Amino acid sequence: MGRNTRKRRMPLAAKAVAGTAALALGGGGLVWANFYASAGESDPSQSRTKASAAQIATIDCPDVGQQLSDVPDQARGEVDGELASMDQQITDAYQRLVTTRQAQAGDSQYVQNAILGPLKDRRKVLLDRIKLEINRAGGQAPGNLDELAPCSGRPADQPQPTDGQNGDGQGQDNGQDQGQDNGQGQGDGQDQGDGQDQGEGQAPNDNGNGAAGPFAEDFIDINDVQPNSRNLPNGLAANGRSGSKGSFTTKCGVNENKLYNSDNIIVAPGVANGAHHMHDYVGNQSNSSLSSDDDLVVAETSCQNQGDKSSYFWPVLRVQDGTQEFDAADQGGGAEGNVGRILQAQEAQLRFVGNKRSKVVAIPKLMRIITGDAKAFTNGLKNANTSYSCTGFEDRQSTDKYVLCPEGSQLVRTSNFQSCWDGQNTDSANHRDHVAFVQADGSCPNGFKAIPQLQVRLVYDVPTPTVENGQVKNPYAVDSFPEQLHKPITDHNDFINVMDESLMNKVVKCINKGKKCT
Repeated sequence: MGRNTRKRRMPLAAKAVAGTAALALGGGGLVWANFYASAGESDPSQSRTKASAAQIATIDCPDVGQQLSDVPDQARGEVDGELASMDQQITDAYQRLVTTRQAQAGDSQYVQNAILGPLKDRRKVLLDRIKLEINRAGGQAPGNLDELAPCSGRPADQPQPTDGQNGDGQGQDNGQDQGQDNGQGQGDGQDQGDGQDQGEGQAPNDNGNGAAGPFAEDFIDINDVQPNSRNLPNGLAANGRSGSKGSFTTKCGVNENKLYNSDNIIVAPGVANGAHHMHDYVGNQSNSSLSSDDDLVVAETSCQNQGDKSSYFWPVLRVQDGTQEFDAADQGGGAEGNVGRILQAQEAQLRFVGNKRSKVVAIPKLMRIITGDAKAFTNGLKNANTSYSCTGFEDRQSTDKYVLCPEGSQLVRTSNFQSCWDGQNTDSANHRDHVAFVQADGSCPNGFKAIPQLQVRLVYDVPTPTVENGQVKNPYAVDSFPEQLHKPITDHNDFINVMDESLMNKVVKCINKGKKCT
């Protein structure tokens, strides 16, 4: 039987949030009563800047899924379902946060008593279920799970480059170094709203997205990004004679079939709207939360080489220009703050490259890999990875800011996947431990084997947003969980290997022999 045999489920909290979203929906997105402008706003009319600094812009909850490294296989389906319900609880609480600003203005304890306190209680129930499911399946739940129940409120400031760093040396090569760009850590939680509660209209120039962002501080002129400030991959120029210098490029289109959904088969199999944002899909044409491994293997593919039925998927990119997309009233779309016109990439380059120090081995069939972190704004930068650049400027890469490209230049969005495998597992409980990034010298950690590294390069024609006086008009932004405020550091990319054996063998042979193949 295939991996996913459970019925499609909707988290319990989704029923509650649907009613909230219906009340909050307006103009294709959620209506926020308090709007956040630039921390550097110089307009003297912004008289509430100091007072607004204490206001809560979003909700920060510990990522329980990343703490579950040892979940028995027979318990993973139910645990993933509980984690998806926990995500829905955060969405519910965030929507309550942004639609009760008037009540918050009159009661300094409102957020704690009416939002964060009840959220902690609801999370505790799910944490108890997770512990029970793990222990019932013969595992041992972490003893500190109860400590992950409380959430906090936070302003919309950018995480510092050291947030979440574990000092283990991973992520220091092949584009994994996050210590780039000036201006990190700027706050953007400044209030320019009028304290009104929900239903009283949208503020001007909010791009139809209110407090969900992005903000002026989330953008940087490409000329202001320092060259070579990220440790960029050098592609085919592997180090040493033992390195694997070849490459294999698979051509799978740019989602011309307009296959979209807000599921996440890797993190939340069987759960409707498990991602809370829309994905582009290329390659496998049967990827939904209900797809089993068997479904993926027999699916149609958009790849030119029909032996590649792999699923390549990433959050859509939108321009917040007031366009009412097909999902403007849907969960995962406008009902959760993902508004505006979906952009189709002009180019989607999917390339597998080698290892600087050794030959590569085949990627196991149905291996799942996630690169980047959809919750990096609240989780910190440990797993942030995807970067933004412009054609003609690709020695300048930005992870924590969207870039403004000059006329005639296109936006480039790049993701470089983990390229070391533990030699045993095609997935892991937290969807990360079975793979790793190379170490600083290009080698894999002890016990890990080098596999072909997937590099995804997406190119878009994007109208350059206007940024004036601390305000951004018609910005572009990646779809995100509502509470992540469309921060660029939350961008990520997903891959499920469904190549047939002969094609995977060709990929490995090309790379190890130093050839360029398609």
